[in-house]
Amino acid sequence: MEISLTGRTALVTGASMGLGYATAKAFYLAGARVAILARREGPLEEAAENIRALSIDGAQIKPFVCDVSNPEQIGETHDRVIADLGSVDILVNNAGQSAAMPFLEVSDEAWQTDLDLKLFAAIRLTRLVWPKMLANRWGRVINVLNTAAKAPPPNSAPTSVTRAAGMALTKVLAGEGAPDNILVNAMLIGFIKSDQIRRMHESRGGEQSLEEFMVAAGERLPMGRMGEAEECGALALFLASDAASYVTGCAINMDGGLSKVV
Repeated sequence: MEISLTGRTALVTGASMGLGYATAKAFYLAGARVAILARREGPLEEAAENIRALSIDGAQIKPFVCDVSNPEQIGETHDRVIADLGSVDILVNNAGQSAAMPFLEVSDEAWQTDLDLKLFAAIRLTRLVWPKMLANRWGRVINVLNTAAKAPPPNSAPTSVTRAAGMALTKVLAGEGAPDNILVNAMLIGFIKSDQIRRMHESRGGEQSLEEFMVAAGERLPMGRMGEAEECGALALFLASDAASYVTGCAINMDGGLSKVV
């Protein structure tokens, strides 16, 4: 099945690397105009150059430096995206980082930082793009969460709590958007080869190489391997397309069978 996003504008946060990059690349290859957002200019510009080098007719890729935990930057960046690429048809809320520790170690500041980056960024961006989606009677919002949103383990605050809130937000928006063909879904990520896995490897300071670490970790999963960022990009592409025209309000596990909760 060939999927086309020609004529659509997508905005992807946390898109300079990893899952966000893979998603932006998949959208670009499908012919979309793609705005990629991240905090660091260097990696963001490099990501845009690498995708642009694929030279797909009609597709566009443009980087926008933005800290999505900052409400003012979100508003300003949204206005620039509209001016350069047109109104946003597809929003992928992917920005975030792992922040897991015992409950008593989580300060008020840490709670607020996590909520601003993962939950309120999604709320604020969705609020900005929603009116035009309503007017067009077409829209897609994809919230990238993790499997802890459904089954939070101990010592996983504040991330698991924030992600669970993101799943609730997904369901609320799906119900409101369905009559106007605005489809809202969540992708719940497990162990995927990404920079987060690289940081995990570095923090453990083991003697294994990164590749050995990923192979060993993958062998403990039901599918016997870690997922690839491109596989997440493929799922996001499906959810963003007309092929998923009757799929909304879903929290889809992207974890190779890891989660015990469906």
